[in-house]
Amino acid sequence: MWEVYFIFVALLLILTVLPKIPSSHWIFRVPDFGKIQITYISLIVFVFGFFISFKHFWYYQGLLLAIFIYHGIILIRYTPLYPVKKHPQSKNSSEKYHFISANVYQFNKDYNQFINLINKNKPEIFLTMESNSDWEKALQVLEKDYPYQHKVTLENTYGMHFYSKMEIEESKTHFFVADDIPSIEAHLKTKDGFRFVFFGVHPPPPSPTEEETSKERDGDLLSTAKRVQEIKKPLIVVGDFNNVAWSKSSILFRKTSHLIDPRVGHSFVSTFHAKYRLFRFPIDLMFHSEDIFIKDLKTLENFGSDHLPVYCEFFIDHHNDDQEKRVEEADSEEIEEAEEIIEEGKEEDGERDAIVKED
Repeated sequence: MWEVYFIFVALLLILTVLPKIPSSHWIFRVPDFGKIQITYISLIVFVFGFFISFKHFWYYQGLLLAIFIYHGIILIRYTPLYPVKKHPQSKNSSEKYHFISANVYQFNKDYNQFINLINKNKPEIFLTMESNSDWEKALQVLEKDYPYQHKVTLENTYGMHFYSKMEIEESKTHFFVADDIPSIEAHLKTKDGFRFVFFGVHPPPPSPTEEETSKERDGDLLSTAKRVQEIKKPLIVVGDFNNVAWSKSSILFRKTSHLIDPRVGHSFVSTFHAKYRLFRFPIDLMFHSEDIFIKDLKTLENFGSDHLPVYCEFFIDHHNDDQEKRVEEADSEEIEEAEEIIEEGKEEDGERDAIVKED
């Protein structure tokens, strides 16, 4: 049994160290996704260690404990154990609004399940990712309730559609690092007179089956952060980031954009993979400006995709000193690093087919 124990100790150590290596290759970036699982497994192996006998017992147990503590210190920020002040609505606040963000999975044909999800929850706005022409056609039944739309119809698993009951005063599609990876920027006006901007993003993941490195992903996200800095309105950025909130690039995104991560003090809100609860990662993220206040952030039921949809309830208010304190700003070195990553992302030549068919 001690052999199994040693294998797990070595594996946990490797998975902990790999993300600390400054390389964009997927081998070094993917282990960050499993930080929650690594933390739980390290605790289980630590307890298991007390039931077997071997040399240097406390050395290995101490190493496991250090791994657990290291990951735990990072992850505790994304739990209710981390204190974050809640802000009630005031007479100056907007009404409560709701959105759903969903990677629908391009080859998912359960259109009605998703349509029923929208009709059941009745969000004022919703975003779909991986939505192609088939999905666009299926969602036409919702257009009578969502008269404002912005559509980027692609067959490469990076199509994106935005639907709104609120007036879209202006909208545009950005192709920050590649001409087949869109982001949506929509300027909205609420019925009670508030204006805000909704950004939908879906950069490519670093993985052995897709992009070899994280250069395009990180370049796209940091280009979004740079654009966000030019906008002087309340703002939400949401989508399938193919990233986790505690990764270096996510932290750099948050600091360069001056946005707030609502998962801090709340929960992980894990979304992928929808079918495997024990191997589920929080890669569908959301960030918001200091004048957006989150009332609820959670996943909804599976509708046939490989991602769970994200549901958010929020309101808009004016300046708040407590919320402003949650904003972290990048220093000059981090800003320079972000610019370098953007350029690397633009130079990277992602090899994607214009039309992707299911395997």
